[in-house]
Amino acid sequence: MSAVNRTAMKSMNRYALPLLAALALGGCTLAPDYRQPASPVPATLGEADGVADSVMLPGWRALFTDPHLRQLIDTALSNNRDLRLAMLDVAEARAQYRIEGADLLPSVSVNGDGTRQRVPADLNNSGESTVQSQYGVNVGIAAYELDLFGRIRSLKQSALESYLATEEARHSARITLVSEVANAYLTLMADRENLRISEETLGAQRESVDLVQGRFDLGLGSELDLRQAQVALETARANRARFQRRVAADRNALAVLVGAPLPALPGDDLDAPAVATLPEVPAGLPSAVLRQRPDIRQAEHALRAANANIGAARAAFFPRISLTASAGTASSELSGLFESGSKTWSFSPSVSLPIFSGGRNKANLDMAEVRRDRNVARYEQAIQTAFQEVADALAARDSLAEEERAQSALVDATARSLTLAEARYREGADDYLAVLDARRELLSARQQRVSVTLDKLNNRITLYRALGGGGAADQATLIGTLDTDTPAATTGNAPRS
Repeated sequence: MSAVNRTAMKSMNRYALPLLAALALGGCTLAPDYRQPASPVPATLGEADGVADSVMLPGWRALFTDPHLRQLIDTALSNNRDLRLAMLDVAEARAQYRIEGADLLPSVSVNGDGTRQRVPADLNNSGESTVQSQYGVNVGIAAYELDLFGRIRSLKQSALESYLATEEARHSARITLVSEVANAYLTLMADRENLRISEETLGAQRESVDLVQGRFDLGLGSELDLRQAQVALETARANRARFQRRVAADRNALAVLVGAPLPALPGDDLDAPAVATLPEVPAGLPSAVLRQRPDIRQAEHALRAANANIGAARAAFFPRISLTASAGTASSELSGLFESGSKTWSFSPSVSLPIFSGGRNKANLDMAEVRRDRNVARYEQAIQTAFQEVADALAARDSLAEEERAQSALVDATARSLTLAEARYREGADDYLAVLDARRELLSARQQRVSVTLDKLNNRITLYRALGGGGAADQATLIGTLDTDTPAATTGNAPRS
């Protein structure tokens, strides 16, 4: 160890004990005790004969069985710009937490300086001009605040909670992205199915026009029947063009979500198992499971951060003690810096006690408390929104399945009705209007069945997302009751005395 380092260490040891004592006292904060707000929703999700404790949700890879959809989701998780921004927000919040935590420890620096100046004769007592020199090397602490009332620790705690809230926001953005890609993919498949139906209808209408034209040429049909058939043909052609436009728009929307050009997608029907059936989610599930959702955890971390800021605002009413100290060596000659007798040190504590600030400190405290209350309201609002989303998805689940069965039966009935109407027209028992009505009903029934099937599959995705499913991993997620008296392990609360 060099002479300057030994000199500095001996001098700094004089202040080590009071410095460590100050650091120990800095464990206390003036933040109010955190209490989780009560949930402003019923105790259970819906009505049921019994209350279940948990439900197992699959990871998204198990939920989405279509390999092409899985590939699109993987690409989106790597390329989507919104998710990338969320990840950068997390990195920024992590850095801010480290910045706030660094203020708890003194910043030690080594400084070296040298000065040479000429003093004119009329300013010198000897009456002669002189050249003066001074050199120095020291190790010092500049304006280190003793956190006796927890101001810095409160700010550090607030930064930690803000970081954790941002991490939950990233998790929420990930789940949302997975769900949006799946919804966009299913919408594309549905519109492609509707396009196929419209093309089949257009082909059938062309055959009908040929049939009616032939009957008209033979004097067996009226011109009204022919014109009605031609109107139906042009309507079918316009309907096909509309779905061609929608399919193109769906592909563009999916490409934006994925963040890359779309690969060639297969021509699977919407009825293909693109989304697996979710495990039974009982209607009597405790509403406490909603706290597993990342957006609710984000709201709670924001509330904890606002609670910690109250401690920092309260600490501003108390004295602020700062230390500035240095130890080293100084000499008028550069070669004499490390000789005996060149040791130098300084110790400059300072105390700042607020007396009058025009009400600034009180206003800052009021603002911190208002922000805490506002975050309480946001937390409660997030729980209410989550409860509604899950309750609506549960209510729609069974009715959509029943509606799909009924719509399939309706398609079969209208298809049979069209067959009978066409046969009666060929035999001359009915005019062509009956055929047109039957074909319109069949087209409407088939398109409505596609819409109901899309709603059924989207409902599974909505329920999965509403329960905060494992969008960040491929592993299954157990959603169960939470012990509200025990803080979550991820809250990162610093102990307070």
